[in-house]
Amino acid sequence: MNRYEVIIYWSEEDKLFIAEIPELAGCMADGATYDEALQNAEIVIREWIDTAKKLGRLIPEPKGRLVFA
Repeated sequence: MNRYEVIIYWSEEDKLFIAEIPELAGCMADGATYDEALQNAEIVIREWIDTAKKLGRLIPEPKGRLVFA
């Protein structure tokens, strides 16, 4: 499992759970259930990293939980 922070919330507009990975720009997934959104997030994290490697882009190190002041 990846060690990136995943934020999951319910979207009333989409009627889906949304999973955001803040450390990976633009990396998001969704699912009909919380677990499905998390599983889809793990897939898109791997895909995001694979694409970044192919393009020679920087892959951020996982920082874990982000804290904002």
